Amino acid sequence: MRFVDIIEKKRDSHALTTEEIQFWIEGYVKGEIPDYQVSALLMAIVLNSMNAEETTALTLAMMNSGLVMDLSEIKGIKVDKHSTGGVGDKTSLVLGPIVAAAGAKVAKMSGRGLGHTGGTIDKLESIPGFHVTLTEEQFIHQVNTIGLAIIGQSGDLVPADKKLYALRDVTGTVPAIPLIASSIMSKKLAAGSDAILLDVKYGDGAFMHTPERAIELAKAMIAIGKGMGRDTRAIISDMNEPLGNAIGNALEVKEAIATLHGRGPSDFTELCMEAGTIMLQQANVEADPIRARAKLEQVITDGSAFRKFVEFVEAQGGNPDYILHPEKLPDAKFKTEINSDKEGVIDVIQAMALGTLAMKLGAGRATKEDQINPAVGIVLAKKVGMPVKKGETLAVIHHDSDLSAEWIEDFKATMVISDNPANRQPLIYAKL
Repeated sequence: MRFVDIIEKKRDSHALTTEEIQFWIEGYVKGEIPDYQVSALLMAIVLNSMNAEETTALTLAMMNSGLVMDLSEIKGIKVDKHSTGGVGDKTSLVLGPIVAAAGAKVAKMSGRGLGHTGGTIDKLESIPGFHVTLTEEQFIHQVNTIGLAIIGQSGDLVPADKKLYALRDVTGTVPAIPLIASSIMSKKLAAGSDAILLDVKYGDGAFMHTPERAIELAKAMIAIGKGMGRDTRAIISDMNEPLGNAIGNALEVKEAIATLHGRGPSDFTELCMEAGTIMLQQANVEADPIRARAKLEQVITDGSAFRKFVEFVEAQGGNPDYILHPEKLPDAKFKTEINSDKEGVIDVIQAMALGTLAMKLGAGRATKEDQINPAVGIVLAKKVGMPVKKGETLAVIHHDSDLSAEWIEDFKATMVISDNPANRQPLIYAKL
């Protein structure tokens, strides 16, 4: 088999066979097929796409390129959740504890962030002592014992995705649904859970800019998951403004703690409740959505969800004192209020621009080598649809170095204040 023939076949819009896709992935991981040839094939896929059979074959080839976790020793149905990413998205920090406290088993692998704010792992590492590396035996034991573990992605898990993603990032071949779907689902399937909930975001702060494209991606991933016998469902959620109020690692941990106490922002709380309801159904804890949601509300009200978070942090080496007293978490040297120059109603908050501004403070990474500052970030005082008076606080900036006049002007430009605001979009567009 010659790889150039595979390139030409996809260039001419023909479907690749399972054998051809396996030849590609195996050869690339072994270093037998060069980057320049794989780049040509990736561009052909961007231009001509792949059908459902090809996408599934690519996912399986990638999944089997490295370690595939066997979680069969965990009792009951293992549920996992994946978000396609956004600004202020700290959902796993709340969703894991509330679902586990309600009786489900949550076995989750998460990643680090690249760009704007950190990933789930970066946020958890802002808790002193917390470690994100467990052996497979420790991971299984912890889920069996307390119902929840969140760890960093193993270096042996889906090596094909690491190589392909790095190449896609520098060759303009990221935005292709078959490539995105196979990248996400190969990792979720290799992580070994029985049921997967996908939070596919759309809008200014998301990779998919329209709900229609988000639905297209969700359907592709659901088809892959179901084809592998996994209960796979999706929420399509709005990321045209940040989720919750906090953007930045320790700040988001603090907001997650407040939410576990029932004092979180309404949009963030609602997403966690909707996602948690579906996960309890997937785990066969509660079939009826009304009773499932009531269970989640109960574990927040009676404190068992917060206690589960403390137990989870302690199990992974974190100091629980920082959760019981979140004011002890990393704190920035300076806090600066930014006030409104006009009166009106918040019409637009540009999520991606805010994420980039938070990254410039040190809350995210421009390159993989960058070190995250867990203390810095942005806490919004206003959300879309809220009235604002001239001189009223728009946000509090947590920073360790001086804010430039340019940074402040760029921040103000992220918020559009109008006399006649548009109707606010619902947080959850669809459930699939």
